[in-house]
Amino acid sequence: MPDRRNALLIMIPWLALIGLVIVLDQVTKSWALAQPNLAHGGRTEVTFFFDFVLAFNRGAAFSFLAEHSGWQRWFFIVLALGVSVWLLGLIWQHRRERLLPFAFSFIIGGALGNVIDRFNLGKVVDFLSFHAGPYYWPAFNLADSAIVLGVGLMLVGHFRIRKNTSAPPENPT
Repeated sequence: MPDRRNALLIMIPWLALIGLVIVLDQVTKSWALAQPNLAHGGRTEVTFFFDFVLAFNRGAAFSFLAEHSGWQRWFFIVLALGVSVWLLGLIWQHRRERLLPFAFSFIIGGALGNVIDRFNLGKVVDFLSFHAGPYYWPAFNLADSAIVLGVGLMLVGHFRIRKNTSAPPENPT
């Protein structure tokens, strides 16, 4: 029985990080939804390159599949849940490391934050808008940011592992 307790103890920090990402994502989305000046396409300028907006995305990144009849809502929910379960397995597999479980936790937290929106609203709430003059990046949210950060850290971890495990070339002399 001590092995099961140790397994749970190993996962607690990563599950807490996942929960923290979800809570922060949902709190910030609730804040955006409560802003009367953002309703109906409003915009609040914060800096010369950043605004708060209120946008809804029925699709994936860059509104991919957003124009379809609604099947994509359930597809993205099932996909995010499946990927989250797979990444939980990877957290366990890399439990003796720090970087990869940290990265996977951010991805899971972001994915589940967007799943909550899709399940409750049928669409994802986006409210962060960056731009350079008249050129705007598509609006996004904290969950999207967590996913991007997690994927970036995952790539760093992957390349660090590959670098450390590759054998040096043999000396032919």
